[in-house]
Amino acid sequence: MAGPIISHDHGSADSEGADREGTGQLRKVDRRRFLTYLVAAPTLVVAGRFVADTVVPATADAAIPSLPAPADIIDLGDILKLAGAATANLISLTFDKDGYCHFALPRAEVGQGITTAATILLADELDMPLEKVKVTQADARPELLFNQLTGSSNSIRSIYDPVRALAATARAHMLDTAAKQWNVPADQLTVRDGTISSAMGNTGTYASFAVAAAGQVLSILSGRSMPKPDSELTLVGKPANRIDARDIVTGKKRFTLDLTPEDDGIPANAKPVYVRRPPTINGTVRSVNNEAEVRKIEGILDIAVIATGVAVMAETSGQALDGLNALDVTWGPGTVDNENDDTIRSKLRAVALPLVVPGLLTQHLDAEFDWGFVNHAPLETNQAIADVRADGADIWSAFKTPVVAQEEIAIALGLPQDRVKAHVIAAGGSFGRHLFYDAPLEAALISKAMGKPVKLRWTRTDDIRHGRAAPASYHRMRATFLLGQVASFEHRVASVETDFRHGLGEILSGSVVKAIPVLGNLSIAETLFETTIKSPYNFGLVTQLLTELPLQFHTGSFRSVYSFATRGSEEIMADEMAAVLRQDPLAFRLAFLKNDRQRAVLNKVAKEGQWGKKMAPGTAQGIAYHEEYGSCTAVLVELDATDKYKKVIPIYTATGEPNGTKTVLRPRVTRAAIAVDVGRCVNPRGLEAQMIGGLSDAISIVMRAGVHIVKGAPLEGSYSEFHYARQADSPLDVQVFVMPPTGEPGGAGELGLPAAVGAVANAHARATGTKPRRFPLDFEIDFPPRPPSLSPQPPFRQPKK
Repeated sequence: MAGPIISHDHGSADSEGADREGTGQLRKVDRRRFLTYLVAAPTLVVAGRFVADTVVPATADAAIPSLPAPADIIDLGDILKLAGAATANLISLTFDKDGYCHFALPRAEVGQGITTAATILLADELDMPLEKVKVTQADARPELLFNQLTGSSNSIRSIYDPVRALAATARAHMLDTAAKQWNVPADQLTVRDGTISSAMGNTGTYASFAVAAAGQVLSILSGRSMPKPDSELTLVGKPANRIDARDIVTGKKRFTLDLTPEDDGIPANAKPVYVRRPPTINGTVRSVNNEAEVRKIEGILDIAVIATGVAVMAETSGQALDGLNALDVTWGPGTVDNENDDTIRSKLRAVALPLVVPGLLTQHLDAEFDWGFVNHAPLETNQAIADVRADGADIWSAFKTPVVAQEEIAIALGLPQDRVKAHVIAAGGSFGRHLFYDAPLEAALISKAMGKPVKLRWTRTDDIRHGRAAPASYHRMRATFLLGQVASFEHRVASVETDFRHGLGEILSGSVVKAIPVLGNLSIAETLFETTIKSPYNFGLVTQLLTELPLQFHTGSFRSVYSFATRGSEEIMADEMAAVLRQDPLAFRLAFLKNDRQRAVLNKVAKEGQWGKKMAPGTAQGIAYHEEYGSCTAVLVELDATDKYKKVIPIYTATGEPNGTKTVLRPRVTRAAIAVDVGRCVNPRGLEAQMIGGLSDAISIVMRAGVHIVKGAPLEGSYSEFHYARQADSPLDVQVFVMPPTGEPGGAGELGLPAAVGAVANAHARATGTKPRRFPLDFEIDFPPRPPSLSPQPPFRQPKK
């Protein structure tokens, strides 16, 4: 893309110290300054933690206060911002002769709308029309270090200040250049729709000044090169459609396998490749018994054995699948061949840490919850294009961690890192899946083995059975009560190990975290748990601890990582604690929440959702609250569990034999209200979509979406078997209420799931009179499982020899 470039390499205005009304005393201190206090006074922090163990109520008629959790002091998003701060301003704008502004965003678009948000930020500061700002995704830039990771609801939090400062600097350069050319004071110039005007009648577009501006130093920096005050923003905070919405719904938006040699520079001779995968997780190839015969099938171009299976290349996708299904492979064992749902559940219970506060001498409530594996299952399966040559490699895929991926792929190929180009392509969904680069790495190894460019596609069966999943977890909780208050709350989490080898783990084990004494010498998983999990309630002495079970499944960060099950379970527990104290669930939460900001969100959803209205028998409301990454939300749903939602379904054994029928109740969420406070919202319409997406995920996870493990492999192999919520499962009436803007932006991508999980589960409990304990609630094998050979869909045609 030709055109003058205006770079930005000075520090942006620091808005970290902005206070939010009612967020509590700790939030009134600048976070970076608070980190300085922590580093300077570790003894004070340790002493404070010991005091927490002896806290007692001052009075019997007020909630017993809980000391801040680590996530109250510094959360994962703060850590990621700190890790990326040194390179946050290594970004630039390009203006072309046609008046367009171009920006390569160092983040991945995976459906969350980050390119639209960046477009809004730039257009607002530059006073340009949205359609004149073109935001693309930057290829891997190793010089950015930790600042090219898309995850942990961190994109807006990380780019908000640097991108606005970059645009403000560019605008000031243009004004200064125009002022010099027209010999008028710069402060007498105005900008509208990318055109600079003077009172004397001079006009000129950014494009006309871009060449001169790129080579000049600002003569007046004060004021004009700083981002606009909030009062002057005209686009930020206003609802806007996604810039790619029309392309998405008309099929014009291009994903990895839509790329062409003419438009995108992929090799013209790249051919389709599929991989025949083992019947169990991490199984190995012992031998391919009929390779010569398969090579004779029409269209087959090559076959290669790699670590993850047997790759087949053909002229067309159909021919590649024909060859794939014709393979006769002898497989070696996997890493979890003897595991199934029951063995995993038993092992999780065994490793869970014990509860400490005795329940014998005081009123108490105990509860246990089980959560199954949940696949990410984005619409777009894993895909990658790879062209590996002796002198270098080009990889195209949906990278969320392109710098780490580039480095690891280079090592695997035996190439210098600067000879591997990782081209970031928009993804058709992720939910955490594309933090890993399984497909790009696999495609690169196949291309090297075959000596040809490849277009790798995972089948849906591959994606569900061999892709990443949120790990199964077990939750043990105890609440004790004293004089009508909650005296203590203990939560023990045991989870199958989550794989964090995708760059986030590198940050959490790096110097940034080691410099924060409040986190101590924690493992990567424990650090992530401690910096994301916190109770929003004053429940007295609160302890929440994680133990991981080291089973070698394919796991990864799922949307909200530990929060959807951990906080979701706590919100279910909150309803039951309210019952013990004979309080209404809403009143209970309002009494025990810690500050006014939290209560404002909860009160808003209660009002708009009409909490407490009369409901017909078999129907009920559920409510829940959640906060993380500087944002908070409350969700209220209505659920119908009447007999009209009873169904007779076929039941199968794990080996596929029919096992009769069963009558099941499959309730439907019929209405939802969501209140959300993210501080400064860039695009309310995008935020609404995020929250509705979180609700859909919650309905899925609570009701039916899970993965059965039998003999070391998932049974599910398609959307017809992995029961993610369909339109028929979704409420027709959903309203999202965005709270007035305050302070700096918080995170939103993961915020919507945990509260919705709690609300849906609580509505189910109230409607059915049951206590939900195992999720998903409806987890029958109501499909004939596919053969354990893990072959994908049947071939498009019979193989021709």
